[in-house]
Amino acid sequence: MWKYLFTILLLSILLAACNNGEKQEQNSVEKESIEEEERDNVEPPQAETLANLYPLTGIPTDDAIDQRIVGVMVNNHSAARPQTGLSQADIVFEILAEGMITRFLAFYQSEMPQAIGPVRSAREYYVELANGYDALYLYHGAADFVNELIANSGIEFLNGSTYDNDGSLFKRDTTRNAPHNSYLLVDGIDKVAESKGYRLTDASEPLAFLADKEVTELPGEPAKHVEIVYSTNPMEIVEFDYDTTNETYMRYNDREQTVERDTGEPIHADNVFIVETYHEVIDDVGRRSIDLQSGGNAYLLQKGKLQEVQWANRDGRIVPVINDQIIGFVPGKTWINVIPTNPGIQQSVTISN
Repeated sequence: MWKYLFTILLLSILLAACNNGEKQEQNSVEKESIEEEERDNVEPPQAETLANLYPLTGIPTDDAIDQRIVGVMVNNHSAARPQTGLSQADIVFEILAEGMITRFLAFYQSEMPQAIGPVRSAREYYVELANGYDALYLYHGAADFVNELIANSGIEFLNGSTYDNDGSLFKRDTTRNAPHNSYLLVDGIDKVAESKGYRLTDASEPLAFLADKEVTELPGEPAKHVEIVYSTNPMEIVEFDYDTTNETYMRYNDREQTVERDTGEPIHADNVFIVETYHEVIDDVGRRSIDLQSGGNAYLLQKGKLQEVQWANRDGRIVPVINDQIIGFVPGKTWINVIPTNPGIQQSVTISN
């Protein structure tokens, strides 16, 4: 009898333990299911969305963007290299100025260096470009007819000849010879511009830029190196070499890398836009008239790829187009090289992998 009761008690205990174990296992499974469901319902963290985009670079920022664009004429004579402040420019135009020597028009907005230069004289077509960006135009000297054109154009400008070495806006570097030693003192721009009643702020119209997906799916042929021959005698050869690490093009002039004078920082571009247009020499000095209205053949290099496109003037700005539709730039810095139709883009530009 006692043995029978003991057996029943033992079986009851074992059954209870089994039921308890199954219940715990079921509870554990249900708990894991609930936790998994909760994890599935949690939204992934969203990437930070910055409020604004710089109009000339497409780079996002939380800063308010109302700085007026500043356009500065920068010397590219061999005696003016290396230059100061080019690495901070949002857009740089490179065009023949006199003889076979190119000159830069550098536009600044997202970054401003302490000094820019050497600063050089104006030309009509640079004034035309600066007007297209509603930029405050800064240069140092010009021919009388160009100064008259500037004064009558309505563009707001500051001429270094007026402030030559007075310490307010321009300063001469005694280690270099004139005319390759005039430097713009950026901190002085606002005060001098205000004294002339110029605007310091502006709601700049943004350029067209590619979205992230469009950048990763860029069409085109491989283009790791581009050489632009403006002249072989004297040598005026520009090269852009694609840096796969930074995914930008590094610039070279006459076989030497273009760098910042004080820091040695290389100059790079996210977009290299080469446009072909009509040039005409108009005087014995070699000054030119250049057609920046009619459009024509162009190359656009981005992320190690080349697209053969056209260029067009839209509201005073030179932009790439295909079938008359604007092609966006890769967000970042842009160099625009303007070359003559004679000999033309096919003869002057060499692309290699």
